[in-house]
Amino acid sequence: MNPLKKTFLLFLSGIQCQMIMSQATLAGRIVNKTSGEPLPYATIVLKKDSITALTGILSDSTGYFVFEGIRPGDYLLSCSFIGFKTINKAIHIGTLNTSYNYGKIGMEPEVTHLNEVVVTAQKDIVSSGLEKKTFDIAGNISQTGGSVLEAMKNLPGVTIDQEGKVFLRGSDKVAILIDGKPSGLTGFGNQKGLDNIPVSRIDHIEIINNPSSRYDASGMAGIINIIYKKEKQNGFNAEAGIIGGFGEYTTPRENLPSIMPKYSFTPKASPFLSLNYRAKKINWFVQTDGMTRKRVNTNEFTSRTYTDGTPASISQFLENRTQQMYNLKSGIDWYLNSQNSITLYGLWQYESHIDRGHVPYDYSATGTRYRFWTWAEDEHTSFLNAGGNYRHKFTDPGHELNLSFIYTVGGENEYFPFTDSSASRISTDATHLIVKEKNTSLALDYFKPLKQGKLESGAKIRLRDIPISYTIIPGMHSILDTNLGTWSDYMENIYAGYLNYLYESVQLDIETGMRLEYTDLHYSIDPANRYYTRNEAYHYLSLFPTARVSYKFSNNNTLSLFYNRRIDRPGEFELRPFPKYDDPEILKTGNPYLRPQFTQTFEMAYKKEWSTGSFYLAGYYRMIHDIFSRIYTRDSLSLNVINTIPQNLGKGTNLGFETALSKKITRYWNLNASVNVYRNTINAFSGYAIYPYRQPFNFPYQMNYTWNTKINNDFLLSEEYEIQLTGVYYAPDIIPQGTIRERYSIDVGMKKKIWKGKGEITCTATDIFHTFGIRKKIEGDGFVLYASNYYETQLILLGIKYKF
Repeated sequence: MNPLKKTFLLFLSGIQCQMIMSQATLAGRIVNKTSGEPLPYATIVLKKDSITALTGILSDSTGYFVFEGIRPGDYLLSCSFIGFKTINKAIHIGTLNTSYNYGKIGMEPEVTHLNEVVVTAQKDIVSSGLEKKTFDIAGNISQTGGSVLEAMKNLPGVTIDQEGKVFLRGSDKVAILIDGKPSGLTGFGNQKGLDNIPVSRIDHIEIINNPSSRYDASGMAGIINIIYKKEKQNGFNAEAGIIGGFGEYTTPRENLPSIMPKYSFTPKASPFLSLNYRAKKINWFVQTDGMTRKRVNTNEFTSRTYTDGTPASISQFLENRTQQMYNLKSGIDWYLNSQNSITLYGLWQYESHIDRGHVPYDYSATGTRYRFWTWAEDEHTSFLNAGGNYRHKFTDPGHELNLSFIYTVGGENEYFPFTDSSASRISTDATHLIVKEKNTSLALDYFKPLKQGKLESGAKIRLRDIPISYTIIPGMHSILDTNLGTWSDYMENIYAGYLNYLYESVQLDIETGMRLEYTDLHYSIDPANRYYTRNEAYHYLSLFPTARVSYKFSNNNTLSLFYNRRIDRPGEFELRPFPKYDDPEILKTGNPYLRPQFTQTFEMAYKKEWSTGSFYLAGYYRMIHDIFSRIYTRDSLSLNVINTIPQNLGKGTNLGFETALSKKITRYWNLNASVNVYRNTINAFSGYAIYPYRQPFNFPYQMNYTWNTKINNDFLLSEEYEIQLTGVYYAPDIIPQGTIRERYSIDVGMKKKIWKGKGEITCTATDIFHTFGIRKKIEGDGFVLYASNYYETQLILLGIKYKF
């Protein structure tokens, strides 16, 4: 694409992000310095300086007082009481801690009378610190109506590959949470099901690049936390709406001859309903949404060339999907009294889809078809999460004890019949996969605010069991592997404890923590499996330190240093020894003997804020040990087959810089832009692949520089109309044994308020020029593979919602 055109298109577009701000509470107790007796109804004034009073309160009958909603900054706390000397205390409210306990404040007796103090102002919410970036999804107009996965492609530092895997700063090792906790919806922290979560019910998404020790240690690149909407107003509240439209309205490349038509103008519909009742003692909520759609799930053209004289070939992997999905979340918050509350909730998801696939194989030189592969997959997935939380608030604000549990049961039922037509065979085979999952999690967290910081500690247990049943139904001259056995069982238990300390002063913030995790893993394999002849079982104890030091040149000018050590455990799918036969000449399977990878991260970040915007710059360096990724090997017993299997590959690094600019250009125009530049390296490595037979592989040293950028222009035409233009550009990048070419997307969205602000109409169009498809090159021993995947990225959606 013309560089000038690319620059112009990106300038017209971008990403809507709004930082969610923090509030703080300040507590203390006024006492007689001589006797230690509490002073009831003393006057406490919070001042910006010695003259300007911001707010004032009276202590209660025990001398206790609490200020809420305090903006970070430096203040003067003035305490006065009839017959005592007025005292003034300088205090600092930081950007990280939200609760401060100043302890006992002693006053000396003196005969003096003070005037009444009047509250003059309430401080606004202010920007969060460098440790977390929060993005308002409701305000991201250009992504309204799609899935969470589609919305994520516009977040700074985030990229998406053709399989729907999320990369953060160049790494796919990202922990995905729902409302701050692992969930069956996202594979318990792994990347799963993001394309099945409608974005309509999401409030905001948090990106935590350097999590503290309070979080699980998994996810070297950090954490993406998806926060559902939750009503905070009293009484009965409801919101209902529907979003519909179509996708795939252009065809970038014609099909190979004599196969089924590619879906075009694919219909979509996504209704949603939210109900909430909040009273003094309870808060009851119900959220439900659904999604029905057709889509082009895959449309990949692949050419293969070989060095041993095997004829070159071209294939097309076309997969049309029809899908239904339903979500239901309900729960209740029960406020027993001012200090104790209980939350109970349930979250259910059901998803089903039918895939129709055609994969023709033609010789490149003559166009002669030598093989035709078809299938019809029928898959059903469901999960039920049941959880609860007990919260005890001590007298001091922020002093809390939380006990929570989550129990999840669910599974996947996949029936996969396929037909192979070639000169050597015409036959129909099938596989039937049943996955069941149980997950139990119990956590205890304790938070203690200090005069200049906070102490956090806790413990957690997670027990997980995933038994799998695998059945094959072979036809005539079947190509199915009959030596894999019929079952496997994955069990993983993790026991963890953590301690985290936060110190805040006027210019210096320090946060340090340590997390200890003991992992006990057992992967049992059917003895009939000829390739993996032993069960895998191991356990290990690991320490995961975290540290952050921030220096504040001023309240709006901060430099921070970060360090953390994290782990990435293989998911069950990456361990699963049963192959997927959607493409018989690129056979994908797991590796039960895969081990975790460990990462150390160093980062320096700077942030500058001013009245009309902010600037953020970070540099980061990661050292990865036992990095695991998929490799490609040619099957010498079946020369047209390329096997892809995950392997541990030794050491690698990730070095990069990320910058973001937010600027209010005029009253009607807001500009947001971000750029992420990074370098990935993977050291040369040699090893052995076990499936389908023991064979050596050589992984060469790889290094590549790449970058991506997202730019947004948000135009407020009036109080009712808003238009947003979003642009995303991914530069060329490396993958194991290959490269991915550049791609970009231009999206546009419009929003109009109706019904006196209670309603809203949205219209969005994504990837207008159909340029977000993935083109890649892979090289292995004896072969070179070129692939272009024109999967569905185009959408035109119209939505309407009403709040009552």
